[in-house]
Formats: sequence, structure tokens, C-alpha cells
Amino acid sequence: MAIQNSDNEICERLKALGYAHGKSIRVYGEEFDLISNPSADINGFAIEAISRKSGYARRLGIPLSILQMISNDLSARTLLKAA
Repeated sequence: MAIQNSDNEICERLKALGYAHGKSIRVYGEEFDLISNPSADINGFAIEAISRKSGYARRLGIPLSILQMISNDLSARTLLKAA
């Protein structure tokens, strides 16, 4: 049985990992300045950012590997609390 984590919990964990307004990240081989906090969307989770290379604003999908790591950690913590 899979345990569903709330979008809010996942967004808070993403912010703790540095995916937060005012931070800078390197993803997909490019550096970005983040101009929003992460949010859930139809394709998973995303964040608004400005490319340092081009200067254009983009909506970046959070890498699936990061989301899986957070989801697995939250599920494990939930199971430990239930035990």
C-alpha cells in the first residue's frame, strides 16, 4: 500500500533542499536564480526561475529523482511514527 504525502509537505522539503525563492540552483546543465517557491502542478512539482545564461524566465520541473527521494523519506518517517 502506497502512502500519499501532502503537496505541502513535499514543497516544504524542496525548500529545505534549496529549491526556494531567492536561491540559485544548477539543474539541467544550466544555472538559475529562483523567483518562486516550489508548487504542485499537473506534471508534478515545478518552480519559476530565471536563466543566468539567457535571462529568460522559465518554469522548471523538479527532477523526478529529487521527488522520489523526498517521497520515500516522508513515507519511511510516516511508517516509523505508526509503528
